[in-house]
Parts: sequence; C-alpha cells; structure tokens
Amino acid sequence: MAVTDLFAGEIATELLKLLYSISRKSCPCKSSAESLMASVNELVPIIQEIKYSGVELPPNRQFQLDGLSRTLTEALEISRKVLASNRWNVYKNLQLARKMEKMEKKISTFINGPLQVHILADVHHMRFETTERFDKLDWSAKRLEERIGNLKIGLGGGGGGGVGGWMDEAVKRVEEERKWDGSFGQNFYLGLGIEEGKRKVKEMVFEREIFNVVGICGIGGSGKTTLANEICRDDQVRRHFENRILFLTVSQSPNVEQLRAKILGFITGADGMGGMGNDLVQKWNFQFEWRIGAPALIVLDDVWSLKVLEQLIYKVAGCKTLVVSRFKFPTVFDATYNVELLRGDEAISLFCHSAFGKTSIPPAADSNLVKQIVDECKGLPLALKVIGASLRDQPEMYWASAKKRLSRGEPICESHESKLHDRMAISTQFLSKKVRECFLDLGSFPEDKKIPLDVLINAWVEIHDLDDEEAFAILVELSDKNLLTLVRDARAGDKYSSYYEICVVQHDVLRDLAIHLSSCGDVNECKRLLMPRREAQLPKEWERNADRPFNAQIVSIHTGEMNEMDWFRVDFPKAEVLILNFSANEFFLPPFIDDMPKLRALVMINYSTSNATVGNFSVFSNLANLKSLWLEKVSLARLAEFTAPLKKLRKISLILCKINNSLDDSVMDLSHIFPCLLEFTIDHCEDLIRLPSSISRMQSLKSLSITNCHNLEKLPPNLGNLKSLQILRLYACPTLKMLPPSISDLVCLKFLDISQCVNLKALPEGIGKLSRLEKIDMRECSLMKLPYSAASLESLRVVICDEDVSWLWMDLKKVNLDVQVGEKCFSLDWLDDC
Repeated sequence: MAVTDLFAGEIATELLKLLYSISRKSCPCKSSAESLMASVNELVPIIQEIKYSGVELPPNRQFQLDGLSRTLTEALEISRKVLASNRWNVYKNLQLARKMEKMEKKISTFINGPLQVHILADVHHMRFETTERFDKLDWSAKRLEERIGNLKIGLGGGGGGGVGGWMDEAVKRVEEERKWDGSFGQNFYLGLGIEEGKRKVKEMVFEREIFNVVGICGIGGSGKTTLANEICRDDQVRRHFENRILFLTVSQSPNVEQLRAKILGFITGADGMGGMGNDLVQKWNFQFEWRIGAPALIVLDDVWSLKVLEQLIYKVAGCKTLVVSRFKFPTVFDATYNVELLRGDEAISLFCHSAFGKTSIPPAADSNLVKQIVDECKGLPLALKVIGASLRDQPEMYWASAKKRLSRGEPICESHESKLHDRMAISTQFLSKKVRECFLDLGSFPEDKKIPLDVLINAWVEIHDLDDEEAFAILVELSDKNLLTLVRDARAGDKYSSYYEICVVQHDVLRDLAIHLSSCGDVNECKRLLMPRREAQLPKEWERNADRPFNAQIVSIHTGEMNEMDWFRVDFPKAEVLILNFSANEFFLPPFIDDMPKLRALVMINYSTSNATVGNFSVFSNLANLKSLWLEKVSLARLAEFTAPLKKLRKISLILCKINNSLDDSVMDLSHIFPCLLEFTIDHCEDLIRLPSSISRMQSLKSLSITNCHNLEKLPPNLGNLKSLQILRLYACPTLKMLPPSISDLVCLKFLDISQCVNLKALPEGIGKLSRLEKIDMRECSLMKLPYSAASLESLRVVICDEDVSWLWMDLKKVNLDVQVGEKCFSLDWLDDC
C-alpha cells in the first residue's frame, strides 16, 4: 500500500467535515459544498478499501491516485477559506464559489472516468472478459495501415490502387465473419450440437454438487474449447458463480508454477499471486478442503497430462473445475461429457457458411457434390470450416478433385485422429506455393501462444523475399481461409490508440498440420527444423546428426533454462530465421549462432513470469547479415558485450525488457552499433527513464516508437537531428512533461502520437515548421493552448484529441483539417501483470 493512499483517505475524511460545516451556513458556496460533499462521499469507501487492502498498486494506477490526493488537498484548502470568509465579503465569496464549482467538476470527472476502471480492476472475472473482448477483431483499415511498418500513414478513405483498397475489403470480410460468429452464431451455431452440450455440462457443473471436476473431451477440432467458452458466457452460469470465472490455457508445455499461482490468486482474491513468488504457493496444503465463500468456476483448457492436471486441482468448497482435453482422466474427473460431432443438416449448415456465406446449399451449387464433401468431413467442425473456406469461390473441378482426395482417408474418430491431417491437408493444396509456405512457417511458434504480427511479417519478408504489403496480404488470405485467426493483443494498449498490435493465433490441430506437412525423412534436409513443444534440452535426433550440416531455413527452439554446457555444436549454413522460445530466469545464447552466416531475423521470447538474464550477447558481433531483432521479456544488462556494428540491421523491438541502463551513452553508442537502423520500438520497458542522446545520431531512422514506458521522463534535446524520421510514437508515457524544441526540425515527420502522455502540457513553439506532418494523435494530454505556429502546419489533415482541446484546432479554421474527438480510454494493460 502506498503512502498516498493513506493520505488520500485522511484528507477525504477531513474534507467531509468541513463541507458539512459549509453546507450549514447560508452563503453562496452552500450548493457547491453540498454537491462536492456528495462526490467526496462516493470516494471515501473506495479510498478506504484501497487503504486497507495491503496491495501495492502498479505505477500508472498509483499515478492517478496521486492526482486524486492533490485534488482533495486543494478542495480541503478551499473549504477552509470558505469557512473563514466573512459572509458580507460578496466578491471573495463569489470567487470561492467558482473555485468550489470547478473542484466539484474535477472530482466528478475522476469518479465518472478513471475511478470506474479502478473498480472494474478489482473484479475477479475481469481478466476473462478482457481476453474475450480482445478476441473480437474490431479494427479499421486506416489504423491497420498505420501499424504496418512504414507502409503509409492512413488519413482516411481506402480508395486507389494502394494498400487501402484490398485491405478495406479484407477487413470487411473479417468483420462480417465476426458478426456471424457473434450474433448469428448465438442463435444458429449454438444449435449445431453445442446447445445440447451446454445443457448437459451445466447440469454436471452446478446442478450436481458432488461433481467438483467435470471433463469436456473429444477429438481435436471437435469444438471442445468453443463449448467451454459458451458455458463461461452463459448468463445462468455467470449468475450461479457470481461472475467468478477463471479461464486458463494449459497446453502441452505449461508453466505449472505460474498456473498454480494464478489459480490460487483467483481463489483467495489475491490476483497478483504471480508476482509473489512460488514459495508462497508451495506452503499451501492443497489437499485440505477449506472454504473460501462465494462459488467459483475454474476452466482449464487444452490439458494434455494427468501429472500436470493433478497439480492444478484444488479441493475448495464451492469451487468447480472444468477440464477441456482430448483425453479422459477417470481418476480425476467426477463426470465427463464427450463432445458430439455434427450430424446431417447441422454439418451442411456450418460447411455452407464457410463455403458460400449461407446456411444452406445455394441453388446454383451441385447439391450432391457438396453433400459428399460434407460427409467426408465426418461432422468435425474444424474440418468443415477449414475445408469449406478453402473451396470458396473455386471452380467445380476443384470441388470434384477435393472430394476424391478426401475419399481416400479413413473415417475420423478418436482412434484415427492422425487421419485428420490427411483431410485438413486438402485445404492447403489450393493455396499458391508462397502462401502455403507461409502457412507451414506457423508451426515454428509455440502452441497456444499469440504470435506478434511484426515477428511473423519480419520472418516472411526475410525468408520468402516479400515486401510488407505482400506479407500482410498473405496473412489476410490465410485468415479468410480459416487457417489462422487475427486477434488484438491485450498488451497493445487501448483500442483507441493510433495503431494496433495485431497478433496471430492458430488452432492446435492446424499447427500440428503445419508441423506434419513440414516434416521430412532426413532431419538434416528439412526446410524447417522445429521443436513442437518445450523440452529440457535439444532433441537427441539433432545431436545424433550434428556431424552433418542442417540445411533448414527456419530453426525454432523451445526450451527452459539453458546454460553454456547445455548446448552442443551444430552447423546451420542456410538458416535465415532463428526463433528462441524459452521459459527461464537465465538463458545462455547458443554458441552455434556463430555458424549461421545467413541469419537475417532473430526472435527471442521469454514466457516466464520474470525477465531472463541473457548471456553470450557477444555472438551478435558475428551476425553480419542480421536485419531484424526482436527481444521480449529479457534483461539487457549484458547487451554491451557486443561492440561490432550490425550494418544491415533494419528493425529492433525491445518488448517488456529490463533496460538496466544498457542503452546509456556511457555504455554504448547506438548510432555506431546500429548505423543503418530504420525502425526502433521500445514497449512496456518500465525502467526506461531517459532516452539516450546517441539515438539522435541515427540518421537513417524512419520510425521511433516509445510506448507504455511509464517512467520515461526525458527525450534527447537533439532529437531533431533525425532528418529521416517519419513516425514518432510516444504513446502512454505519463511522466513525460515536455517535448524538446528540436522536434520542430524533424523535416520528414508525418505522424506524431503523444496520446495518454497526461503530463505533457504544451507542444513546441516551432511545431509549425513541420511542413510534412499529416496526423497528430493527442488524446488524454493536458494541453491547454496551441502554439501560434500550429496554423502553419500546411500538410496536417487529421487531429485526434479530447473534446476540450478540439475547439483550439477548430479555431485555426484550416479548410482540410479533420478534427476528431476521441473517446476517453483508461487502459487495463496493467491487469496482465497482476
């Protein structure tokens, strides 16, 4: 608990006493005092709850409460002046009345704004609802264009022959699909075997008290997770469990301690258990049945191991566990529901939706051929959706060919699940060679993990010789064919930000298909060398064949903690992309990186709860052809180990990293190490306080994004030296108080994002010199006036701002300026760190 919380509580109590005294007096401030007293009365219970909760608040939440404390202190001071004022001093009383009214409005704004988010953040089911919302793709073409590197800064309209045209169409198709899944699906798709499943599982879960653990079982792609999600959304279920529902994905490579901590935090009400360490989890005796109070539902999706499941089941009175798995665990389950596959008309309806966008066979289609293909799918929902989508808009001969290929497989059932690959592979045979190769690349990423869009696009650009536009077009095509799903990452900030972090997710059956199709007889000749799931060490097969070179273009490794002695020497002469997925507190970079002369993209993603200390950064010095570097959740304390310039590096992304002063000018000269860098992204790096001045000497830099860095205080004074910079994003940096005047020298700048920089008071006086600036996003800034030179922004077309600032721009009376009032947004990003 912060000291500010304690002070805020005492101030509010004292303020109420004074306001009550004022309201008893006959003076001009009486009505304002009564209104202000009502507002403070609403705040006191919340402040008291925070005061005695014992929970340390995240920095951005504490920042808002600090502001509330200052506001209450000001109100207290004004109240004292009112009480001391002579009732006959009319002028002074009028002044005080205006101040009281202003203070009442300020506190009411906080109650109706940020405070609502603070209250929501303490509700246990908020994490599930947030994930649910993030899974709804609600994005526009204009904002997508802004996010894809340096393609274009969209200012509206999708016309023309550029990205906007096809992207608009792609977005419309995705949105139509979402509408069907969200509205039409509620009334129709739930009837496709799911409604009956819901009824039976609900009866098992809460109508039979003796059933504490219920299983939902079935073949991969049969709709198990869809059924579990619908149960969680069901109004009757939510009422029964009082909205206390936790949904967790376990997967084949789970972090068991992290899952245990999340579940314990959910049950006990301490949502931040993940950050309290595993020692506390181990001290609890989970075999003892102890009563918590309100009923709760825990959903464990994609469970593969009995050993793992047994560690995640708690005997807590009122707590039910719903387990979703391909396998039955009779020693754990009190009851099991076996998911039924679709029959007859149900299967045809789902297939027709994917193939024709309708719920029945169109008159122009060959009814017999459609039914034959549907029969070959054997009622499996995923097969019906994917194969249907792959045949959409194809000529009849393709349909006939698909039917013949499908007919060669055996019936799909639990004992013949491997044959599913043969049927699903039909959907990839109608893809062009390049699109199919991109689909197979998806097997390189861990199961049940979101793949950042930038990571995937960068890999495709390097391996398949695409540009960003082509890579994104392939991504949309695969999405249209139901071979992947596009979602917005919860870590990406609010949905009103100037750009979107789009992530890719893939059903585990489709991932297995990609791995299956990528496999070959000789491991040394495989184009993709993959570890399908996390292992303690590299595969034995690799070690047995290490005497010969591996000719893979993509190498994907998925391990836990790795020390120097855990690696063995391997030769990768043709590797262009290396993906290091791991979950560890310490990780030693593989020495064989030295033997990757063609490496062009390196991705390191740590899935642990804490940042990993990375060793052997010196191998970077030999990566002469490296173009893209993505580091996520690692400590950069030893980054200075490499000193040789990476002359071909074009993109760097530091996500959730600990900077540890490693970027300081005294440690390294960024302009020397990265002389040709085009894009530099730093996101959610909490210990970044000052941006090093050496960035100002990176003359080739076109895009600089510093986002969600809540402790960033200062930018380099010579930032204006970046003469090639086109995009500058400073989104959600609440402690940043000013922009350096030299920003007016960014002659190529087209887009400026300072949204949610709540302490930023003014734009530089010389901003009018930015003759190419086309768009400004300045939502939730504290700007009270515009520089006179703002009227000289000749290329400015779009400004997004708060309502109280919009009139300042409108007063400029620029003919082609579109001033958009953005909605208030209070980010819930920090919930994921609790």
